[in-house]
Amino acid sequence: MTAAKTAGPFVWFDFGGVLSPPLDDLFERYEEVAGIAPDLLKFAIAEVGAEYGLAPLAPIELALLDEREWVGKLHAVLRAKQPEIDLSRSEPDFGRQWFAGHRANSAVRDFAIELAEGGTPVGVLSNNVVEWEPYWHAIIDLDGVLSALIDSCKVGVRKPDPEIFALAAEQAGVASGQCLLIDDLAENCAAARQSGWQAVQFRDAGQAIAEVREALERWPG
Repeated sequence: MTAAKTAGPFVWFDFGGVLSPPLDDLFERYEEVAGIAPDLLKFAIAEVGAEYGLAPLAPIELALLDEREWVGKLHAVLRAKQPEIDLSRSEPDFGRQWFAGHRANSAVRDFAIELAEGGTPVGVLSNNVVEWEPYWHAIIDLDGVLSALIDSCKVGVRKPDPEIFALAAEQAGVASGQCLLIDDLAENCAAARQSGWQAVQFRDAGQAIAEVREALERWPG
C-alpha cells in the first residue's frame, strides 16, 4: 500500500465492531467454542489490562506481551475468579478461535470498496494484535482496496492516543483535516475530532454509512 496523494477526504474504517461482525457476536461465538461466558471473559481481559495500568486490551494491542502470554494471564485470572472453570477448550492461539467462521460486515466492506472505486481513498485504523493479523485481514479481504493501514501493535500506540491519528494522516499523505474516522467507540471518535479529524460513531451499518455520505457531500472544497 502506498500513501495517497489527495486534497479530498480520506476515510478511515475501524476493524473491531465496524468492519468486523458485532462484538457481541464474537463473544457469544467464543463462548460456544471455548466455554467461557462473555461477562467472565470481559472481566479477565479488563483485569489483565489493569495489571499494566492500561485499558482492557491495551497490553496485547501494544504488543507488550505476545498472544500466548496474554492467554496465560487470562487463564490465571479466570481460575482465581472461578476455580472450578474448565479451560480445556480455550487454546493458546486465541485469535484463531476468536475469528473462526466469521465474516466481515458486508455492508461496511461494500461501502469501503464503493468509496475507493469512486476515488475516495480508504484506510483501516485499528487497535489490533500481532498474531491476529492473518485472521482479520482475511475476514475483511481489502488488501487491494486500502490506501493505508495503521495497526496499533505495529506502531506502538493505540486509539484514542492523539499520536496514532497524526501517524495515520502522515502515512496517508494527507492533512489531519482531510481525515474522517468511522469507529464504534465514542472516546475514539472524540479523540479523532480533537486531532482535527471528522468522525462518525458507528451504531449500525445503515446509520454510519448514511452519516458518512452526508459528511462527504458537505466536504469543503
